[in-house]
Amino acid sequence: MSTPSKPERYGSEPDLSAVVGERRHLINLAYRLLGSLAEAEDAVQETYARWYAMSRQQQEAIESPGAWLTTVAGRVCLDLLGSARVRRERYVGSWIPEPLPDRSEWTGGQAGGGAESADRVTLDESVTMAFLVVLESMTPAERVAFVLHDVFRYPFPEVAGIVGRTPAACRQLAYSARRRVRAAQSPAVPAAGQAGVVRHFKEAWEAGDIRALVGLLDPDATMAADGGGLAGAVLRPVEGGERIAGYLIHMAGRTPGLTLLERAVNGRPGLVARDAGVTVTVAAFDVTGGRVSRIWAVRNPDKLRPWTESGSA
Repeated sequence: MSTPSKPERYGSEPDLSAVVGERRHLINLAYRLLGSLAEAEDAVQETYARWYAMSRQQQEAIESPGAWLTTVAGRVCLDLLGSARVRRERYVGSWIPEPLPDRSEWTGGQAGGGAESADRVTLDESVTMAFLVVLESMTPAERVAFVLHDVFRYPFPEVAGIVGRTPAACRQLAYSARRRVRAAQSPAVPAAGQAGVVRHFKEAWEAGDIRALVGLLDPDATMAADGGGLAGAVLRPVEGGERIAGYLIHMAGRTPGLTLLERAVNGRPGLVARDAGVTVTVAAFDVTGGRVSRIWAVRNPDKLRPWTESGSA
């Protein structure tokens, strides 16, 4: 797995540019831990607020500002994950991680906004929608231990300091999380191969060709949609290729002006639906054996800000 590099260590005297330079690393970490760009921004903001709340003397006493910031960010995310589980139990419909555009597919956005933050997230295998959905099945402690160790390559003694458990306990947490990932993984499909399937899927959907759609969907495919109570979406996953195809054709008939665009979603080929020039849905796909096996359609407008703030999404 291609992973973001571990933060560089610094001397005893904190360098402002070095401290600020940790922001990209912290955003990458927090997004993978929380599955939400907005929550990741809040976590990183809280981390820096705690740094700047210290006196200069306290800051200078910290041997490695980068390690300190990572520790605090990890603990903030751990706390947020605990409360997020409760909030997501009350969430209207399916909760899907927030989709990210490719950095080449937006042209700006306000400083500190979603588009700028999306550009800071390294898009690799650890942020594909399929991977993030598996992370959602983990306990907060499992997720933090696994992401820190397996994705960011932190040794277990450092992970233990963040999670608040022994290194042995963190090793067991990461092992349990790793088993979840392996159990959920489907054979890897090259991006080019997935792009071809998604393109044919788009063409069949646009043509209203239900037979072609069924042929492109795995018979046991599932589709989840996230409207969050703010946009129309099925409240439970749609199961079965034929049912999914029928649902998609029905939805297309209700919005005849819908435009479908091929776009990278979390680094993998996906689709963006626009109605009257406004992004209304971002769909991520999982392809297995040349067919679509899973679809995650995000319609909650709060989760589409990186796309609506962009110039080309």
